Amino acid sequence: MEPTKTFNEPRLAINRVYTRRGDTGQTSLVGGQRRRKDDLRIEAYGTIDELNSFVGLARESAIELSARVGALAVLAEILRRVQHELFNAGSVLATLPEDLHPQQPRITSAESALLEREMDRMNDELEPLRSFVLPGGLRLNAELHICRTICRRAERLCVTLAANETVDGEIVTYLNRLSDAFFVWSRWASRKAGAAENLWQPNQSASGLQGKDPLPLP
Repeated sequence: MEPTKTFNEPRLAINRVYTRRGDTGQTSLVGGQRRRKDDLRIEAYGTIDELNSFVGLARESAIELSARVGALAVLAEILRRVQHELFNAGSVLATLPEDLHPQQPRITSAESALLEREMDRMNDELEPLRSFVLPGGLRLNAELHICRTICRRAERLCVTLAANETVDGEIVTYLNRLSDAFFVWSRWASRKAGAAENLWQPNQSASGLQGKDPLPLP
């Protein structure tokens, strides 16, 4: 197991939210370099920020449900940790490799390894899948699937960025594991809450239902 790392605490003071420096369509990296706001590096860590927001939403749902389903308090704590990890990943992506500080928050193999252990434990409680699943059946389930798909998009962006610039490979690995974790967590949350899974049934499409009476309109 990788030894525990201690990162620097944030050293910033946000006294005013707007600076007007972004009015020309550019923003600054941690090292001060100016980049267009549609730059691929900005898009990558901006998507991780988007993911973090939806993880926060899913965490609130898990907290609300934990009043009825105590086991979901564990998931809420995991999601809280993931929010910190995503911010660490964004910190690294917002910094060019030559400007990274040795103690700057980052993603290591420890984050991915812990996700794997958590997935294995939760997956042991689940029935094997006989079909693909559709998001839903439980609001938290649907929110975790939203997190999964945004995480996949963040991963794709980081892979594209890595083809053009240096990207820490641990971030790509972590995002890959995290998207899998969101899938396992969505199934586990539904099971703990007693919600049925929505399984993909190809013939429930309009073409598959041809000749059958449609649902009555209200």
